[in-house]
Amino acid sequence: RKSKDKGGNIMANLTTKELGALEDQLTFEKVMCCKYQDAMQQCSDQELKSCYQQYAGQHRENYESLLKFLK
Repeated sequence: RKSKDKGGNIMANLTTKELGALEDQLTFEKVMCCKYQDAMQQCSDQELKSCYQQYAGQHRENYESLLKFLK
């Protein structure tokens, strides 16, 4: 289900329940990104640090992808 907003952009019509689930997932992705960034900064093992950086980046990408549903 898609419709156009006032600016002519196509956007999804989401139910209240779907918006709530999207909000929960956005929060989860943001929290996980922050946790992995914190772990990366506190870690001295370079291999582990690299893994944390990769995980943080994936959660950041997930967050940004989910935000597209709201635009």
